[in-house]
Amino acid sequence: MNKIMSIQVTFKNKSISMLSLNYTQRARRFAYRFPVLNAVLKQVSFWVLANVGLALLLHLMYSSVNVNVPLPLVPKLAPLVLLGIIIGVVYGVVQGITDHLLEKQFFRKRSLGVTFLLKVAVSLVSLVLLFGLMRFVLFDKLILPTVFKGRSPLNDASWKFTFYIFVLYYFIMTMVITFILQVNKKYGPGVLVPLLLGKYRQPREEERIFMFMDLKSSTSIAEQLGHLKYSGFIRDSFMDINQVIAEHRAEIYQYVGDEIVLSWRIPEGLDKLACIRFYFACGKQFEDRAAYYTERYGMTPFFKAGLHMGKVMAVEIGEMKRDIAYHGDTINTAARIQSLCNSYDKCLLLSKPFTEHPGFATTFTSSSLGKVTLKGKQEQVDLISVEGLTIDN
Repeated sequence: MNKIMSIQVTFKNKSISMLSLNYTQRARRFAYRFPVLNAVLKQVSFWVLANVGLALLLHLMYSSVNVNVPLPLVPKLAPLVLLGIIIGVVYGVVQGITDHLLEKQFFRKRSLGVTFLLKVAVSLVSLVLLFGLMRFVLFDKLILPTVFKGRSPLNDASWKFTFYIFVLYYFIMTMVITFILQVNKKYGPGVLVPLLLGKYRQPREEERIFMFMDLKSSTSIAEQLGHLKYSGFIRDSFMDINQVIAEHRAEIYQYVGDEIVLSWRIPEGLDKLACIRFYFACGKQFEDRAAYYTERYGMTPFFKAGLHMGKVMAVEIGEMKRDIAYHGDTINTAARIQSLCNSYDKCLLLSKPFTEHPGFATTFTSSSLGKVTLKGKQEQVDLISVEGLTIDN
C-alpha cells in the first residue's frame, strides 16, 4: 500500500484524540478554531500569573517592613492572591477581546508605532477602570465591611501610591506580553514553547506538505504599476491570502519577494484536502475583493502554485536573527513543480501522491501531465494539473 493510503487507513482505524497530538498541533488547531477564546485565554493566563506574582511581592514587602517597624495592617497572602486572580481574569478578558477585535478590524494596515501607542492607550484606560473596580467595588463594598468593619486602614494618599505601583508594574508586564505575542505571531501558534525548550536546536525529521505560491506575470505587473504601487499590490495580496490561512490550517513558512511559501503537517493538510482547497479559497478571496483591486491597481492578483510532500529536516538557525528552517528535497521539489506552471500554462500543479487520497477525484477536476524531469533531479515526477473544484464542492 502506498504512503498516502497507509496514512489514511491509519487515521481511519485509530481514533486520535487531541491529547495524543503534540503541543504545537493542539495549539494551532485550537487557535484556528477558536481565535477569540485563544486570544482571551492567553491574556487571562498571563495576567493571572502576573497578578499572583505582584501579590506575593507585596506580601513579602509588607512582611519585611513589619519585622522592624510594626504596621497597623499586614495583608495576608491568601486574600491578595484571590484579589490578583479576580483582577487578572477581568483584565485578561478585556485585553483579549479588545486586542482581537482591534487586530482584526483596525490594526491590519496601521504602522507598528501607531499600533503600539493605541494598545498602550487601551491598556491604560482598562487599568484605570480596573483600579476603580478594585477600590470602589471590591474593597469598599466587599472587603471593607466584612474584614475591617467599615474602618479603612488606607487613606487617599495610600491609594494614590498603590495606583502608581499598579501603573508601573502593569506597564512593564504589558511590554513583556507584547513581546511574547509578537514572537508568537512571527512563528505561529504553538511554536514559542518548543523553541524555549530547545526542540529545534538539533535537526528533527518531520513529514510536511509545502506549497510555493508565486504571483503570475509579476515582472510585467511591476513595470505597469511602478515600484511603489507594486509593493502595495503585493502587500494587499498577501494580506488577503492571510485571511484564509487559519480556516485551512496552513502555516506561513516564508515570504520571498512576490512569492509566499506555506506548509502543513501531512495529517492536517490531507484532512479534507485542505492544502489544495486553500489555493482555491485564495482565488475566491481575490474574486470577492476584485472591485478593490480594480479601483486601486487596475487589475486583480492571480497566483500560480506547486505542491509536494515528504520528509524534511527542521532546525533552528541563525544567531543575530533566529528562525526555524526546513531543509530537504521535498522543498526543492515543490519549488521546481511551481516553476513549471508557466511552461504548461497551468495554475496549480502537484505531485501524484495527492491524487491517491480517497476524496481527490470527487473533489477536484484534474488532468495528468505524465512523468516530468525536474531541474536538478534525475528521478522523474508524475505531475497533475488541478483545474478546479467540482460543482458539488
